[in-house]
Amino acid sequence: MQWRRRHCCAHTAKFLYLLSLLGLLVFLVHQVWLPKLTGKPWGGGHPLVSFGGDELRATRPEWNLSAPQSAWRFVRVPRQVLTSDANVSSPEKEGVRSPQGDAGLQNTSTGVEGELGGGVTHGPFPYVINEPDKCAGGRAAPFLVLLIATEARQVEARNAIRQTWGNESGAPAQGLVRLFLLGTNEGELGLLQQRMLEAESRRYRDIIQQDFVDSYKNLTMKTLMGMNWVAVHCPQAGYVMKTDSDVFVNTEYLVHKLLGPDQQLRKNYFTGNNMRGYAPNRNKNSKWYMSPELYPSDKYPTFCSGTGYVFSGDLARKIYRVSLRVRRLHLEDVYVGICLAELRIELTPPPNEFLFNHWRVSYSSCKYSHLITSHGFHPNELLKYWHHLQSNKRNACINTARGGRATLMQ
Repeated sequence: MQWRRRHCCAHTAKFLYLLSLLGLLVFLVHQVWLPKLTGKPWGGGHPLVSFGGDELRATRPEWNLSAPQSAWRFVRVPRQVLTSDANVSSPEKEGVRSPQGDAGLQNTSTGVEGELGGGVTHGPFPYVINEPDKCAGGRAAPFLVLLIATEARQVEARNAIRQTWGNESGAPAQGLVRLFLLGTNEGELGLLQQRMLEAESRRYRDIIQQDFVDSYKNLTMKTLMGMNWVAVHCPQAGYVMKTDSDVFVNTEYLVHKLLGPDQQLRKNYFTGNNMRGYAPNRNKNSKWYMSPELYPSDKYPTFCSGTGYVFSGDLARKIYRVSLRVRRLHLEDVYVGICLAELRIELTPPPNEFLFNHWRVSYSSCKYSHLITSHGFHPNELLKYWHHLQSNKRNACINTARGGRATLMQ
């Protein structure tokens, strides 16, 4: 009896072994040999969306992406394989040229010739969340578009900005548009954050998100997404400000004192905290490390600190278009400065060097009524100082004017 059982088990094991070999053979035929013979991958790809050239095309009749875009604010797409350094590439690999030259190289992978010669598409990464109608629907052209770099987990910061300096109803006569810029996250936590983010988007309609990994090293991609959005969906905007979610922005002073809504709109205008004469950081342990391979020059062109800079609406399109042929760097503010240098556009220094601060300025209602940015705030601090400033606007500097000292808020 035991011999029969052993004999039966041996036959079963042989049978299972042959089945596994057959399965492996089928896998190799479909996944390795057929693609080599035909030049095409096996399988039909994603059933909803496919990529071709510069376009995002629907593969089902009911998914008509040329229809009004508000119908596809949330689009599920196959995730592209990226790393945290996805925006850092070599000119040999992607065909983009370095800031120093290589003019003959072109980035054919993203349809550069079409975008440089004609209309601007949404770029190499598809939208997961979009607000294409934010500036449409017969509305007047917005005077100022706020592009705010944020992360999915920073819910409190976004809510604080909505209630304070990013309140779109705060300057109805001038027209203010607020947009939070995000990438995507991996894993179970990323999926949970994505559901919460989509619910937040449905409520406030102020989030745009593309399918690239949301990381510090991809901040350049995030900023270019915002510029691309302005170029495609809001080209009539007067001015654009890019800033971060931990920055205090005095939007009222920005609009009325620096930009002047009653003045003629400027063109090729770019200002902020001008960083002149800075050299690349070659310390490999630094957050701002720049390798000689990525940037061989010993000095950056003048750029504006990424904590807050302002530019005329026409530059959104110009910067995005030139970025298609300028080698990507992970330091976003430096990279934008390189693009401006490529465009031969000089940065305009602000009328006061203390308007744009990339550090935290100690609070007083007098000082904050005459600056535009201060960096490094928690959400509760934004709420606290903003409401204090609003209630003390008229007499913010009254003590200073009388020769006394402005009262500091503890």
